Amino acid sequence: MPKKTKDVQYYQGVGRRKEAVAQVRLYIVAKSKPVDVDGKKINAGDIVVNGKAINEVFTGEVAAKMYTAPLVLTSNLERFAISILVNGGGMKGQIEAIRHGISRALVVADNEEYRPTLKAKNLLTRDSRTRERRKVGTGGKARRQKQSPKR
Repeated sequence: MPKKTKDVQYYQGVGRRKEAVAQVRLYIVAKSKPVDVDGKKINAGDIVVNGKAINEVFTGEVAAKMYTAPLVLTSNLERFAISILVNGGGMKGQIEAIRHGISRALVVADNEEYRPTLKAKNLLTRDSRTRERRKVGTGGKARRQKQSPKR
């Protein structure tokens, strides 16, 4: 069921990776009519991250292939206007969180139709590897041991 904000319908998904969290909204847009998101007009096929175009935030072809993978796989590259809020982590963690969020939102948008396709490519699985916490008495790192006395 799509959610509504000011007569604008969207599907939402949350993606996570390491410390990065991405809140993704897929807006249903008519081809000729852009949707207004936080005071900015977004056309179908546009992706906006934290108020900026995605190619300004994440440059390079490798990054573009990563975050558009679920859209290309399901043939939805020009179907939605996408708005993303992402914070935490580094650049790669944020890109993978965006990819995870887009995948989850696509499954919600099309009633589980894309689930087998995305699941086969591991795009719906959250990568649970996170930074190991620092232990007490280790001298500042998670597994480092304090230096023993020489004599």
